[in-house]
Amino acid sequence: MRRPRPALALVLTGALLALPGCMYKATPDPELSAKDKEWMAMVPEPEVDRRFARYMIEDPTGEAPGTIVVETKERQLYYVLPDRKAIRYGVTVGDEAYGWNGTARIFRKAAWPDWHPPAEMIKRWPHVHAMQGGPANPLGARALYLADGSGKDTLYRIHGTNEPERIGQAASSGCIRMRNIDVVDLYNRVGADARVIVR
Repeated sequence: MRRPRPALALVLTGALLALPGCMYKATPDPELSAKDKEWMAMVPEPEVDRRFARYMIEDPTGEAPGTIVVETKERQLYYVLPDRKAIRYGVTVGDEAYGWNGTARIFRKAAWPDWHPPAEMIKRWPHVHAMQGGPANPLGARALYLADGSGKDTLYRIHGTNEPERIGQAASSGCIRMRNIDVVDLYNRVGADARVIVR
């Protein structure tokens, strides 16, 4: 094998040294309760597309730490950290008929929440019905409930999913879905009354 020419070796070395500054940093999974482990094991996880995996990155949003920003076209959610960092998560967003955007605040957080589909959803899909929390529940392991500027429930949620294969798609009825392990991570990080921007 031929050795690289000195000039080429310098270019390659420089490129390799530059990579760490632009590479994403994987973050460890959050600690889980026994119930989390048991119920999450009942939701088969497909292989994670690296484009939608959880990473710490340089903050692209410019928003204040503690803010959640959902970029619906990118299918990404960013949780802004101090020091111009952010955690990026892949998400499922509302399809074209049911997508939404705007600013909201979290008014409630719940683990393995019960699901009470709104009347308009039941009207569209008569087969849906209220469900207790658990691995078959569409809200998954955690839910963050969003209120508008007046404090009224928007009926939109950031929540887990029992369909992780849809992460990266526009397939929900407007809510933002996350892998269960990711929504647990976000739930543990986010404060009460956190600002949420969906655009």
